[in-house]
Amino acid sequence: MKLEGKVAVVTGGARDLGRAISLKLASEGAKVVINYFDNPEDAQETLKMVQELGSEGIIVQGDMTNEADAKRLFAETVKAFGNEIHVLANVVGGLVGRKLITEQDEAWYNFLMDVNMKSCWLCTREAVPFMPAGSAIVNFSSLAARDGGGPGASLYATAKGAVMTFTRSMAKELGPQGIRVNALAPGTIATSFHDRFNTPENRERMKGVYPLRREGDAGDIADLVLFLACADSDYLTGTNIDINGGMFFS
Repeated sequence: MKLEGKVAVVTGGARDLGRAISLKLASEGAKVVINYFDNPEDAQETLKMVQELGSEGIIVQGDMTNEADAKRLFAETVKAFGNEIHVLANVVGGLVGRKLITEQDEAWYNFLMDVNMKSCWLCTREAVPFMPAGSAIVNFSSLAARDGGGPGASLYATAKGAVMTFTRSMAKELGPQGIRVNALAPGTIATSFHDRFNTPENRERMKGVYPLRREGDAGDIADLVLFLACADSDYLTGTNIDINGGMFFS
């Protein structure tokens, strides 16, 4: 049990990648705090699955682009599980929609940057005071941060690039405290994200391009998060790990 007795906070932890991560961490003994935004049914189902694995968990609703909600998430965590947080997985983020530069307004810019970068910054800031030496933060960037993204995804790609830089900055700042900070940069993962923002035809075509000839799945991502969250990666910090079936080599 690689995380036995540890407390893990998973933002956006109720569905898709967040659910897979919540369950993977719970399966290794972590007490899991499942943050969700607007679907309590998904959150309750994920909590039930965590408990069926024999682990403890709570769910906390909140918009992680909102300072008050972010503060409440960590206050509820400490209230439930004590004054130490050992793992933070900043999963919240998303493409949201596609707009070319001539279609983008200031509100769109602010929204894309907030949901992908501000949420990561806020939750990291609120978690760090409770993180002892040996703790780990796992951020979510994207293949889009490497290659600029697809049509209409410029702000998403830019925000995820900022997450990469923030990850390196925090690794330097928090390393002396014994806190490791790393990020993932996923390619095409079979979740509702690509169900919404990609086409079945393009996804099938792209499978033939990937060296591994398949999309990733949520389990691939959850396994890597576990590795970065536990002592198996104890000398790894400041990395942005590409997980994309060989689609892009950094």
